[in-house]
Amino acid sequence: MRTFPLSDHFNGERFFNPDGVQGSTGEQKQGPVALLRNLVKPPYRTWPEVPVTPTRPPARVEGQTMRVTWIGHSTVLVQSQGLNILTDPMWQQRSSPVQFLGVKRVREPGVRIADLPKIDLILLSHNHRDHLDMTTMRRLWHRDKPLIVTCLGNDQILARSGVRAVARDWGGRVTLRPGVDVIVDRAHHWSEYDPGDLDKTLWAGFTVTLPGGNLYFAGDTGPGDMRWATEARRAGPVRLAILPIGAYHFAGHETDNHIGPDQAVTAFEQLGAAYALGVHWGTFELTSEGINEPPEHLRAALIREHIPANRFRTPEAGEAWVIK
Repeated sequence: MRTFPLSDHFNGERFFNPDGVQGSTGEQKQGPVALLRNLVKPPYRTWPEVPVTPTRPPARVEGQTMRVTWIGHSTVLVQSQGLNILTDPMWQQRSSPVQFLGVKRVREPGVRIADLPKIDLILLSHNHRDHLDMTTMRRLWHRDKPLIVTCLGNDQILARSGVRAVARDWGGRVTLRPGVDVIVDRAHHWSEYDPGDLDKTLWAGFTVTLPGGNLYFAGDTGPGDMRWATEARRAGPVRLAILPIGAYHFAGHETDNHIGPDQAVTAFEQLGAAYALGVHWGTFELTSEGINEPPEHLRAALIREHIPANRFRTPEAGEAWVIK
């Protein structure tokens, strides 16, 4: 791995969250022995398999209409302005370095990878195995040659598999075409792809500037100081926010690395978003909450905050949500 300039989130060796907590509870505190034990014999695997009827999106959606399809976990296809945008593409059966053990998905992808339209832009938030699926990244790269935007260091991991990506620090910007930029936003998380590379690469969210309102994808983020949402809002009005709502209870305790439904609603309000899609739930049993607990808690939080349910949705995998 190459080194990066010193900053308020890189100390010369590792990246860190400038707002304080760096995995003080949850995944990082388990240690390698516990992580390996959980991989071989998970402490909780109670989720049932969920039947999914895959759908086939159109080739393109022109104009300001936005067609949003949750494919599963943090993978979302957003179609608008003639662009096909894909977040954290994950089609593998297991969130694991190997496909014969580890956390297995209980929801099949809502769109078969062969039925995906040509992808123009991929947003890759970080390198955890439930987000960086190298098999899928290679396939999409060779098929479509999309612009892949990620954060510092992850381009080098992709390059080892012949996949070319553009990496930027927080605050960096990449132009897809006139009027459509990708801004790399701060998130509160951590990284590890291979043993020994803990926090050697950065994690991020993204804003895609679009006519009619921006697209915001939070990636994986814990609450931290919760200012990452207000920072992203500075890029302009957010039409759609893609926010994680699951994997927030680890062994019975809240993790600092993922927001839950209540915090997602707070972020939604801070962003001033017109609409939001809840992701990172109901696909891989990464933590100890029930399979439907995140959307159920989200509905309760929306009622409490007097937010109409049609503004912050959790559709089924493969179900199209058309925003006019």
